[in-house]
Amino acid sequence: MLQHDQYFFQALMEADTARLEALLSDDFVLVGIEDGAVADKAALLDLIAGGGLRFPAIVSFPEEAIVRRIGDVGLVVGRTSMTFENPDGTTFSAGSRYTHVFAADAPGAWRLVSAQGTAIKP
Repeated sequence: MLQHDQYFFQALMEADTARLEALLSDDFVLVGIEDGAVADKAALLDLIAGGGLRFPAIVSFPEEAIVRRIGDVGLVVGRTSMTFENPDGTTFSAGSRYTHVFAADAPGAWRLVSAQGTAIKP
């Protein structure tokens, strides 16, 4: 499951919408780190594909992650440092703690159902 968590971050940095399409559940929900806005799978994929949301750098700390499995549900609580790029080229960075919820849809296959980040204030 932790590997799938890393796949998500890698796909965001590479703007790999095909990989995100495969990794995210159809009913995926993202709660934004900056303002708590809610976005579904289609909205996230549109933002990534259109360049409205870019991630030049995401550093995660898998050695700090708390990974739990409860039946067909997996939870990852971790920490990241992310750089975001706006369409006008300006960037900003944020550290966060996050919770990712995965669901098993086949043996060994995990799909990301929900992601929420909370900013870590400097």
